[in-house]
Amino acid sequence: MFQAYKYRIYPTTEQQTALAKSFGCCRWYWNYALNLCQETYKTTGKGCSRKAIQGLLPQLKQEYPWLTDAYSQCLQVVALNLSTAYKNFFEKRARLPRFKSKHSRQSISYPQNVKFEGDYLKLPGKVGLVYCLRHRPYEGKIKTVTVSQNSDGKYYASVLVDDGKETPNLSTNGKAIGIDLGLTHFAITSDGDKYSNPKHFVKHQRNLKRKQQKLSRKQKACTERSRSGSKSRQKARLKVAKVHAKISRCREDFLHKLSRKIVNENQVIAVEDLAVKNLVRNHKLAKAISDCGWGMFCTMLKYKAEKEGKTYLEVDRFFPSSKTCHVCLNQLGSLPLDVRSWTCEHCQTTHDRDINASINIKNEALRILSLGTSDTASLRGCQSSDEISVSSDAIPIDARSPHLLVEKCG
Repeated sequence: MFQAYKYRIYPTTEQQTALAKSFGCCRWYWNYALNLCQETYKTTGKGCSRKAIQGLLPQLKQEYPWLTDAYSQCLQVVALNLSTAYKNFFEKRARLPRFKSKHSRQSISYPQNVKFEGDYLKLPGKVGLVYCLRHRPYEGKIKTVTVSQNSDGKYYASVLVDDGKETPNLSTNGKAIGIDLGLTHFAITSDGDKYSNPKHFVKHQRNLKRKQQKLSRKQKACTERSRSGSKSRQKARLKVAKVHAKISRCREDFLHKLSRKIVNENQVIAVEDLAVKNLVRNHKLAKAISDCGWGMFCTMLKYKAEKEGKTYLEVDRFFPSSKTCHVCLNQLGSLPLDVRSWTCEHCQTTHDRDINASINIKNEALRILSLGTSDTASLRGCQSSDEISVSSDAIPIDARSPHLLVEKCG
């Protein structure tokens, strides 16, 4: 089973120069190969194979001697990544490959000849030993190492290892939980727990606005050669990038902790298949929806559950989870967003909109797992325990079930 470990690295000034040259060579080769594929398709109606793209390297190195600044296998990986990108596009897993810019995140991959020597990561080529902060040990054999530089100027090494373990078989024996995602509360579970939305962007919005205003006042293009602007503009741009990086790290930290907690406590995890791309078209809610990171949260739940042999299931987005009574299955005709609680006309049960939706999501997932039968969770071995949940130990918790009284965590 493959697993990636991401470490912070601290290259020296000379090593930063060597990495910058490698980034530039790989980026240029990617853009050159992508342009060649597009022109070939326009002319002949066919694309370029990976072998054909890699076959261009010897001639290109003679024509452009500076291509030798990059490690040879890093350039070969570029052809592999481009062919994989086109394959994902034709299989409708990703969009069409695009040209790369030097103003965004930069990365190169080393497929072999990389190893750790104490506190240092030894990279082949002209880079050599780079100090690496290994905050946790890795287990397994190193397969690929990807070195990247973010927009805020920090360097990272993502180490892909093969631990030799088999992927565990998925099991449904245990506790089942349904999760409804929202804006006021980030996640509402079928147990009655409500996790508040941290709103990371809102917390840093004032600082970001101030730094963006300073950036807009800096001189842009001094000369034709200096298209990126003055040095003061570069410093201001770096400050803006650091604020964005801070927001991203805070969001990832929250999502990792919450997803880990949910996976540890449950065996079957059911969420709603949200079309985030369509939801952000609402200009009134686009910023709030983007700040939540629903897609990233579902991705974390999925791979963490699969790694531990637990079941992750997505319920269809058109399933009427909010306006269906989970007691008698009576369905309302309409339920506006401003109505947060409602009473069933058939059984007179008062429902919290979000908790009712999460319970329906869990029940629908259990129905799907039991092949459309009317089996209950207890008959299948997936039980929703009536015991008091330990969710009060989590950092991101905001509110509890209406029948439990717990202090609000800061």
